[in-house]
Amino acid sequence: MSQMPQPTALSRCPSCEEPLEAADRFCGACGYDLSAVSAPPQDHPTITMNGTSAGLPPAAPSVDWPLAPEVDSADVSAPVHRAADIRGTDSGGSELPHPEHPEHPHGDPAGVRPSVAKRPAGQPSGVRFDRPSEPDEYPLAPPAGEVRTAEGHPADGPDREVPADPRTADLPAPPAGAKVCVACRSGQVDTDGYCENCGHAQPRERDHMEQELGAVAAVSDRGLRHHRNEDAFAISSTALPDGSPAVVAVVCDGVSSATRPDEASLAASRAANESLLAALPLGTHPQQAMHEAIVAASEAVNALADPSTAQGEHAPHVNAPACTIVSAVVTSALLIVGWVGDSRVYWIPVDRSSLPARLTEDDSWAAQMVAAGLMNEAEAYADERAHAITGWLGADAYELEPHTVSFKPDRPGVVVVCTDGLWNYAEAAEDMAEVVPLDAAERPLHSAQVLVGHALDGGGHDNVTVAVMPFPAPSQGAGSA
Repeated sequence: MSQMPQPTALSRCPSCEEPLEAADRFCGACGYDLSAVSAPPQDHPTITMNGTSAGLPPAAPSVDWPLAPEVDSADVSAPVHRAADIRGTDSGGSELPHPEHPEHPHGDPAGVRPSVAKRPAGQPSGVRFDRPSEPDEYPLAPPAGEVRTAEGHPADGPDREVPADPRTADLPAPPAGAKVCVACRSGQVDTDGYCENCGHAQPRERDHMEQELGAVAAVSDRGLRHHRNEDAFAISSTALPDGSPAVVAVVCDGVSSATRPDEASLAASRAANESLLAALPLGTHPQQAMHEAIVAASEAVNALADPSTAQGEHAPHVNAPACTIVSAVVTSALLIVGWVGDSRVYWIPVDRSSLPARLTEDDSWAAQMVAAGLMNEAEAYADERAHAITGWLGADAYELEPHTVSFKPDRPGVVVVCTDGLWNYAEAAEDMAEVVPLDAAERPLHSAQVLVGHALDGGGHDNVTVAVMPFPAPSQGAGSA
């Protein structure tokens, strides 16, 4: 016969954790038979110190736990609770499904005896994998609103057109005359200088400039070290009273230690060019026209000075805008050169067996040392004071002394007009002749590009500007620009 359940000493139901009274024989919440629970073993704590156990009892033999009674007084099988039957929760607090019956999150269906869940092969004990394994690859999601099949095709067929990514879609062509981005080559540049498509800041117009006429070409570049281009140039062509051509090139280099040097060089180059174009067709001697052009350039730079910085009525302006200037006029028979400062003109014969020459003398500390016989050229230009100029255009210049000279070459050649940003990397005339392409007379723009590239390859420490002019001036070069 069955024995009556005895009172339990448990404080909580082992099945549902409901608090119990000392005289309870069944759980009031879940009806669990508390008499089926074995008395807890006596606790024998073990303290381990330095790897040795203290007070350890001898190893006990394995316990043969008694089986639960098959039936209780109600003739119902006594519930058997094992470790696999305990409900677990995930990290969000939700109950986990039963290992063998996931459709019954609270345990087995009625009438099914639970069994111990088997550990998957290769799963170490003490580790619970309650999340599915991560896939090797994550498929890309289709565009919003599009449904794809398991094979990855659009739901209404594999040939269905998929909307293009707007970031890579073809943009409409910018309107005629609009500036196109130099980075993406498709977006329109706004008034602030940024591309409306990719947001790329556009280079300033003067960072790199190129211009080509039939008989002259010029290139100017900011270089690799300066934050702006303080050089400027102007090239043009006109006709003398007898109809023969005259080609003009003006190159100016802003003085970086002065204020607004970029404005000074631009004003000087434009003023000198306009003066030459006005004087030459009137029959003014080219050398006299060159002198007047440099004076006009000086007046244009002087006009940029701020009168508020003047120290007295006739005192020079303090740190006024300033620049150097060098210019050349090529006709069918004459070559006229004028300059103030340290920009230069080189003569490179088409026949490279003939000697090249430098046609200008620098207004600089180094040139003065050489002229006075105090240093040779190599020593002077190696000094840190070499590029300190002694002549320039500007309101604070000591005295304006334009240099002009005329040449009558007896053979064809190329005239190279440049700032020190180029000749620093090809100082001697022989060095310059080596870097000027052999076809410079036929391809002046290409030659100017090559020379600028030579300076950039050498380090590009300064702004670099160069104009290339074939001599004699070709007859088709007439016509101003």
